[in-house]
Amino acid sequence: MNVDQAPYRALCTDCGISRTSDPKRCGEACQFIKPNYPYLETEVHGRPRDLNRPDELHFGPFIQMHRASLKNPSPGAQWTGITTRIGERLLETQAVDAILTMTQDPNDSWKPLPVLIDRASDMAKCRGMRMGYAPLLSLLEPAIAKGYKKIGVIGIPCQVYALRALEKQLGLEKLYVIGTPCSDNTTTENFHHFLSLISTEPEEINYLEFRADYHVEVRFKNGKKKEIPFLQLPLSTLPNDFFPVTCKTCVDYTNVLSDITVGYMGGQGEQWLIVRNQRGEELLNLLSEEVLLSTPGTAGKRHSAVVGFMKNVELAAGGLPLRKMPNWLRPIVGWLMPKVGPRGLEFARTRVEMKAIESVLHLRREHPAKMGSMVPNHIWNLVKPYGLSPNKEEINKLMPSQKSNPSN
Repeated sequence: MNVDQAPYRALCTDCGISRTSDPKRCGEACQFIKPNYPYLETEVHGRPRDLNRPDELHFGPFIQMHRASLKNPSPGAQWTGITTRIGERLLETQAVDAILTMTQDPNDSWKPLPVLIDRASDMAKCRGMRMGYAPLLSLLEPAIAKGYKKIGVIGIPCQVYALRALEKQLGLEKLYVIGTPCSDNTTTENFHHFLSLISTEPEEINYLEFRADYHVEVRFKNGKKKEIPFLQLPLSTLPNDFFPVTCKTCVDYTNVLSDITVGYMGGQGEQWLIVRNQRGEELLNLLSEEVLLSTPGTAGKRHSAVVGFMKNVELAAGGLPLRKMPNWLRPIVGWLMPKVGPRGLEFARTRVEMKAIESVLHLRREHPAKMGSMVPNHIWNLVKPYGLSPNKEEINKLMPSQKSNPSN
């Protein structure tokens, strides 16, 4: 299979499996065909999420959670550089032979380019955010062909799900997975359009981050910075197909099948670490005294924010115009939200519930026949407080205790 060509598939984020020598494996590996989270959570973490344990319903299985930052932030990192520093340490300690991750395309700094890194010094070029689809897992076969038996992977949820579904077939001696959360992706071309809407000099932007304080931080090549409240973003003017149906129906925001999730939502200005299993502890321990850890905070209430989001999603899923806040009110609400809105772990819970609602509403409208196979049962627990419940055709038959292989 030519890695530059991917066969067309509906509900595909081009994780890279369709570009391998056996593209038919998508049928057992794809998050958007017939996922089995209870089985894979058990395979990866030793158990599925415990719905009675605080926060596992929202964030998946874990053994530790932290707010974190590197004592010496890495230049050019999106936050302080924890993700790439873990990759460097894996290579420095020879815990892995190579890391599968992303760097920037030589022709477009915002476009992700899958890369196989086998020298710690080369991880520096992988710092920062990229936006767009990238067939990361197409590099699995080249890595194995080089004789690499111990591999680290840095990926987003749809890539990690496929990786875990096929893990037993890879014949690896060791696999470490560093996951980053993901909410919505789009094409790199669409992202450039978005940049043009938030700045008169989009070509000068070299950093963009959605922060947990309800602002987007934008940095420019000349050192200038700009902070834009979420409510001031031109999201309602974006075309309906700006975000693909896959991202509107993704049920794994927090990358539950990674060994460690490194994100921002629960960090309150720092990074948020979800250590999920023993391998995740090993990854965190690689940083040793380099990292500052503290207990995540939580504040505010999420219910009203989620209800407001749900009303807009109902309009969008029905093809109707979104409700727009009056311009005079936006600065006032934008000032209030960081002070009284959900913060810390409550902000993270808010975003997870929003994504669960979005998945149910959009999938019901666009692919109703897939509801029973694509929506894990724990999602219904997340959306129940907002009046959403499954009909008998929508109940996922893969119960939490089921251990059958997802390809069966």
